[in-house]
Amino acid sequence: MTTLQDVSLDTEGFMVDPNAWNPEIAEALAEEEGLAPLNERHWAVIDFVRKDWGETGESPTLRRITKQSGVNTKELYALFPKGPAKKVARVAGLGKPKGCI
Repeated sequence: MTTLQDVSLDTEGFMVDPNAWNPEIAEALAEEEGLAPLNERHWAVIDFVRKDWGETGESPTLRRITKQSGVNTKELYALFPKGPAKKVARVAGLGKPKGCI
């Protein structure tokens, strides 16, 4: 099983290879972000983001997440405070979304 110590991260802490991601890595990244333990609503967003990335090849934007994941903006900010699109992309093992600073 791949662990966080086994994966390469870029200078901002995003996984270099999203295909190396697994739920255990998500939990470790969530802990680093102060989001652990992940609950079913976190996983709903993470699963949506991973699925969307698989279909488009890019991390979805905040707007796309809130319009299509079933989690509204207020809840998304509660689940992933201070930069939800960036934090969920990191926990989901994806690169930084376009447009994020």
